[in-house]
Amino acid sequence: MSASSSLIIFFHGIGASGAQLMPLATDWRERLAGARFEAPDAPFSHPYGHQWFRVDANPMAADNIRCARDGFDRTVAEIIKRHDFNDRHDRVAFVGVSQGAIVALDAVATGRWQVGALVSFAGLLAPMPISHQSKQTKVLLVHGKDDRTIPSMASSMAAGQLKRAGFAVDLEIMPAVGHTIAPAGAERALHFLQTSLG
Repeated sequence: MSASSSLIIFFHGIGASGAQLMPLATDWRERLAGARFEAPDAPFSHPYGHQWFRVDANPMAADNIRCARDGFDRTVAEIIKRHDFNDRHDRVAFVGVSQGAIVALDAVATGRWQVGALVSFAGLLAPMPISHQSKQTKVLLVHGKDDRTIPSMASSMAAGQLKRAGFAVDLEIMPAVGHTIAPAGAERALHFLQTSLG
């Protein structure tokens, strides 16, 4: 890929921070030479860090996810403007984990962001009508088969939702992996970005 003209934006999980995902950027930097990386903090506070949307009795309620959209969009728009990618959204990739994957999937599925590629680690897509506006975004869903926080079936269901809307989707269910980014999953995502943004 022409990495000097790509922007990789990471979205962390609940109660975490962007800095916790920067080691992944460090690992990828050599093989995506010149790529720009950003890992913002989610806009809402959490007792242990930050969050993209509140968690209550139903942590995956669609209303909660909808309430996250303004904060997510402001965060992404600021990063894209700062790196001068306003006219190059096809050179932008979203990489989210857990709650960060949920809001990244929502951003693409609703058609709000038409980026070049999306990697979801241990995420889910709330039941919703899927917009066709972003169907050129290539999607990789990576999920641990032993995930007890968000079962891997969530990514299987998301793959079906997106494929029915015309998206190109790769699904990777990883055996003996829980709610985390395993080294093999990170390697799979790196290869996906190299080919998808090439």
